[in-house]
Amino acid sequence: MKLPNLRWLIIALIGVATIVNYIDRNALAVMWPEIAPQIGATKEDYALLVTIFMLFYALGQSLFGRLFDRIGTRIGFALSIAVWSVAIALHAAASSILSFSLARALLGVSEAGAWPGAAKANAEWFPVRERAFAQGLFNAGASLGSIVSAPLIAILYLAIGWQATFLLVGLLGFAWLVPWLLVYRAGPEGHPWITAAEREHILSGRQSAGAAADSDYAPTWGQILRHRESWAVILCRFFIDPVWWLFVSWLPIYLAETFGFDIKQIGLFAWVPYVGAMLGSLFGGWLAGRLLRRGWQVGRVRRTVITLGGVIMLPSLLLTSSAATPLAAVLLIAVILFGFQTAIGNIQTLPSDLFSGRSVGTLAGISGTAAVAGVLITTWLVPAMTAQSYAPIFALGASLVPLSILSVWLLGGRLTPVQPTPSSKQGAGA
Repeated sequence: MKLPNLRWLIIALIGVATIVNYIDRNALAVMWPEIAPQIGATKEDYALLVTIFMLFYALGQSLFGRLFDRIGTRIGFALSIAVWSVAIALHAAASSILSFSLARALLGVSEAGAWPGAAKANAEWFPVRERAFAQGLFNAGASLGSIVSAPLIAILYLAIGWQATFLLVGLLGFAWLVPWLLVYRAGPEGHPWITAAEREHILSGRQSAGAAADSDYAPTWGQILRHRESWAVILCRFFIDPVWWLFVSWLPIYLAETFGFDIKQIGLFAWVPYVGAMLGSLFGGWLAGRLLRRGWQVGRVRRTVITLGGVIMLPSLLLTSSAATPLAAVLLIAVILFGFQTAIGNIQTLPSDLFSGRSVGTLAGISGTAAVAGVLITTWLVPAMTAQSYAPIFALGASLVPLSILSVWLLGGRLTPVQPTPSSKQGAGA
């Protein structure tokens, strides 16, 4: 059996996994205003749970990044989603901050695998000119998961309570494993269902024209960190990711505290910003592909689209500080997340632009860990900075945007495939 356009089926399955990922991780945030009084928890306790999740998420990024490079995309994804599905189901048995902390830790380390895994699958299955759009489709899954999660979790909570809701969403990941293991039998080089034309299309387009990377160069973590281009990706993620997580982790709490929303109202409003995020994911990928087809150099395309995303984010973050109504707030946040997703798809594509397939997961994991480090800092600032209003934390988010853009411009060089120096090539892949 041969399937045309098999690569798009692969990325669609990864997008569905991302939807499940975000339903699982957002479930606690949506239900927290109702769970907190039942277990006697405070806003600081919630910040602690976010911190624990993010610490283990940071660990999982680097762990799974290297693991995917060693055991492959098929088994790596299956392991990640199986563990995180167990973890979200275990939330049903939690009755204290300690037990919630243990469940969040397991969820964080396992959910982290989706991102380096997606970056690696993208590098394996897509030519350079299609990678940003493929990454955009994957990221649209994160946005769609956030769109679906707020009303879905609210409906389930009102119908069956929070414990049964955690158990039910835990089943989603196991349902996903069936088509994944059936469809993802091998990479494009050896998949029995791929057509000869598609295999040639993928393999012939893996490297940028005129700048082929050394395909034998598989650097270790330390060797990757000796390249300034790696630091462009790492620092860009460190500065920009806290903006996304500010809303993923705190949007329901913001709506509850600023506008007095209950869980039903959160379900009605909290999905709106992620429509903007989903559109931004698709737009950023489409724009990058269009510019590449017009003959632009890959590095120029990445910088241009990343910068455009930042230009959209910055004024919107400042305006959100003074939003007077919930509708104005969620619409402005939708614009912020549109800009973020326009940029992040191209940022996440950079590891596959810079390194060969055997190192993409590693750099994606390291930069993901750096992103979490930035998120942890802002997480603990939120309770203190939002005692009177959320305006100060939105202003802080606005200040991070130009820093992320400057990281790419000042450290990225031409953003072409990295060539090993004699000293770095010796012992590479150890």
